[in-house]
Amino acid sequence: MIIIIHSNPIVKSASILDIILSDTSLFILGSRFRNMKQRHRPDLKAIARDAMKSYGFAPRFPDQVIRESENISGRIFPDNVTEAADLRHLLWSSIDNFDSKDLDQIEFCEEKDGGIINVKVAIADVDCYVPKDSATDRYAAYNTTAVYTGVETFFMIPFKLCGNISSLLPGKDCQAVVAEYDILPDGDIEHVGVYRAVVSNKAKLIYEEVGNWIEKKGSIPDDVGSIPGLKDQILLQHKASLRLRKFRMQNGALDLETAEARPVMRGNDVSDIISMKQNEAHRIIEEFMVAANRTFAGFLMDAGVPMTHRVVKIPEKWDLICEVVAGYGVTLPDSPDSKALTEFLAGQRVSDPKTFPDLSLTIVKLLGHGEYVPYNPGDAPVGHFALAVPDYTHSTAPNRRYNDLIIQRIVKSVLDGKKVPYTPGELERLSVRMTDRDKASQKVERFMLKSAAAVLLSKSIGKVFDAIVTGASGRGTYVRIYDPPVEGRVMEGYEGLYVGRKVKVSLLMTDAYRGYIDFECLRKGRR
Repeated sequence: MIIIIHSNPIVKSASILDIILSDTSLFILGSRFRNMKQRHRPDLKAIARDAMKSYGFAPRFPDQVIRESENISGRIFPDNVTEAADLRHLLWSSIDNFDSKDLDQIEFCEEKDGGIINVKVAIADVDCYVPKDSATDRYAAYNTTAVYTGVETFFMIPFKLCGNISSLLPGKDCQAVVAEYDILPDGDIEHVGVYRAVVSNKAKLIYEEVGNWIEKKGSIPDDVGSIPGLKDQILLQHKASLRLRKFRMQNGALDLETAEARPVMRGNDVSDIISMKQNEAHRIIEEFMVAANRTFAGFLMDAGVPMTHRVVKIPEKWDLICEVVAGYGVTLPDSPDSKALTEFLAGQRVSDPKTFPDLSLTIVKLLGHGEYVPYNPGDAPVGHFALAVPDYTHSTAPNRRYNDLIIQRIVKSVLDGKKVPYTPGELERLSVRMTDRDKASQKVERFMLKSAAAVLLSKSIGKVFDAIVTGASGRGTYVRIYDPPVEGRVMEGYEGLYVGRKVKVSLLMTDAYRGYIDFECLRKGRR
């Protein structure tokens, strides 16, 4: 039996660790899984909780955090805030997943003279409910992110907050911090300002419904059709997003599309694995959030205060990216060139849309992980290679990501003329922690997708699937099958396989407790 104690270097030992250790930081490997295997049906929620622990997360809220949240009631603004723009009259709306309650942002835009489109993105003011160094804040600083396993969601802060009080749900007045910017006719942006506001969401819209309508694959959503002015508002948002996207692509932002697979649960059973593909509604939110994040970053850089940046460094594995692209008959420059890469990707999106998400995933893996890094006034920014921008942070999801809560607190300190609540040393330690937890959360989510898929595929041993190779190295060869859209390891017949190759595979075995989906390669095709 192995006992692992996960400690957190950024918090005081007498604060959150005292809370965490009593509940969740001990993970006993071996015996727990052996006991679970004795059950007839895998308990995916129990597997998810143990996966969280194994990757160093605390999956349950300590009692002190629960008590704190229970004592919070909704309010417009704290007594010490005297100035906030009243923007409740604007036709704000949100677009999110159908089951999302933890809404972080809402959007509104309007046309101005000279072909300019003005955009306002309101971000939930989470900091006023979760003050720095509270028990809830210390717990959030430990996990640093919400983790969405598809089986169970592990929120960063209690659901009473993120799914209710601090969420920008329709039907109530909410406090927010607004990023406002202008989209110029060529698609470039000009920062207008950052300020506090009171807002009111008029409609919670759903990605699939809005996307199908915009793409003329479905009827107009009920709220869009019934709320006066909302149809024109969403169409204007789409127009604005197209302008933003075109400008970003022209300047070297990578044209990537990684379809998100998620299990469909019926009670405790997995009924399907579906691929959540990007549509035009997703792209509206993506473009608006990229611009809002740049607006917040620019505001703080102009203020000359320390902050954190979200970066993707110039890829060290550019030679491997060149090898992948060469397999498609295209030669990239010897030195990293985002414009050349995005030109290739744009062509592949059109010529082979079915496998484009898999190609995108391969490129994303070779680019390397995004990182949080401290930024101090006068530093040369590292930049974000995939977005082709030098000034970028995460700021638009403070209910879900701890970095966004940090940025919100720094922004509010500037607005209030107060001292920044974090020292450069704190930001450096937090950046390391958040980068580590970001990677760990992706591992948990991938593990649980495989665990759920293992349950779904347990009755398909021996079945033959079409697949594409997504990884081939000394650590193993991996393929993704198309139906259901999941990844597994090739245990037999992997010789000579390379990334991007289309193959036929037979399912050898599955293990939900270890997240194993093993294949034998039967026939090796071409790209």
